[in-house]
Amino acid sequence: MFRTNTRFEVRTPTGFRPFRGIQKLTKPTHNHIIFEDGGEIRVSENHSFGENRVKPALLKVGDVLDGRVIAYNEVVEEIIDLYDLVEVGGGNVYYGDGIIHHNCDFIGSAGTLISPSKLKALVYDEPIESSGGLDIYEKPQKDHEYLMTVDVSRGMKLDYSAFIIVDITSYPHKVVGKYRNNQIKPMLYPDIIVQVAKQYNKAWILCEVNDIGDQVASIIYYDMEYENLLMTSMRGRAGQVLGQGFSGGKTQLGLKMAANPKKIGTSNLKQMIESDKVVFNDFNIINELTTFIERRNSFAAEDGCHDDMVMCMVIYAWAVAQNYFKEMTDQSIRKELYEKDKDSLEADLSPFGFIDDGTGGSDQFVADGEVWSSSSEYGTSMGNWEWGQANTDWW
Repeated sequence: MFRTNTRFEVRTPTGFRPFRGIQKLTKPTHNHIIFEDGGEIRVSENHSFGENRVKPALLKVGDVLDGRVIAYNEVVEEIIDLYDLVEVGGGNVYYGDGIIHHNCDFIGSAGTLISPSKLKALVYDEPIESSGGLDIYEKPQKDHEYLMTVDVSRGMKLDYSAFIIVDITSYPHKVVGKYRNNQIKPMLYPDIIVQVAKQYNKAWILCEVNDIGDQVASIIYYDMEYENLLMTSMRGRAGQVLGQGFSGGKTQLGLKMAANPKKIGTSNLKQMIESDKVVFNDFNIINELTTFIERRNSFAAEDGCHDDMVMCMVIYAWAVAQNYFKEMTDQSIRKELYEKDKDSLEADLSPFGFIDDGTGGSDQFVADGEVWSSSSEYGTSMGNWEWGQANTDWW
C-alpha cells in the first residue's frame, strides 16, 4: 500500500534517484533506536540498515550504524504508523537521517488473506470529503446503484463501528465512501447509516446482526422505516440466504457472521481483490488487509490491530455471490471472474480427443429432422453417407 510519487527524488549512495511512492502501514510494535548524538528513529522489525542489511534486533547499545553510535534500542508495544519508500531507483537503497535504509519488499504480516504482491500494489488516496469518521471518495451519481455493508461495535473506544458504500452499478465495483468511528453509540449509529444511505440513491443496506448489530438493524427497519434493508433467511444446509424478508424460514434483519458466511466471504473477497473486480483507495481498508491473517482455520486481525473495515468488505463479498444479488443487479461475480480468466483456464485443459468404445457401432447424427449414418441400412446412398427419416421412437 503506498501513495504514488511522480515529483520527488531521494538521495541514495549513487546520487538522487526517483521512487514510485511512499508505503504506509500501521504496526502494533516497533523498534525505538536512540543514538548518542541525540537523534532517534522508529522502525519495524523487518527493516534493515547499511550495506549488510542489519535488522534492528541485532543492533546493541554501543554498536556503530553508519558512523552513529547506538545508545538505546528497545521493542515498543505501541501502535504506530511506519513509512517506507517503494521501488527506489538504483537498487532500492536510500539515505534517511544520514543512515542507509533498504526498501522492504513488504512489511505487512505473514499469512495475510490477500497475497503480499497484491497488497504491495494497492494505492491509497485522500478522500474528497472527510468529517466525523465519514470519508467520501466519490459523490452519488444519478441512476447508479449502491450497497452499504455495516459492522457494529459498542462505541466504547475499542472496536470500530464501520460501514462501506460500494457502487455496484457494474463491474468492477468501487468503494466510494466509508465510515469508521469507535465512539458512536449503537442507539445513534442508525441515524448516520440511513442519512448516508439516502444520499446514495437509497442504497441497499446489509447489516451484521451479531450481538448489538441486531438492535441497530431493528431501529433502521422498524423505527426509521427504511425499506431497502436486506435480510437473510435460514435455508437448512444452504445456511443463510440473502433476501428482503419474503422468503420462508427464519428471517433475520441482516447477516449473522458465523463460520460459513465468513468462509465464503473471505474466499470471494480474495478472488475479487486479486482479480481487480472491486476497487478501493481507502487507507484504513488497505491497512487492515495487511494485518488480516489466518488464525485457527479462519481469518482475523493480528493482535493489537483491527479488522472492522475488512469485515465490511467480507460482508459485501458474501452478498455479491448470492442469487438475490444477481437478480436485483443482473450481475454474476462467478461469470465475471470466469470471463477474466477463461483463456488461461481453457489453455490449462489438456485436449482429450475422441474415444472409440469398441462396439463397432455406426456413426450417426440428426440434421433437419433426418438421421445420417455411415451404414447402409437407412435407404438411398449419398456418397459415403446414407440418409433416412428420423424415427422419434428410436432416437
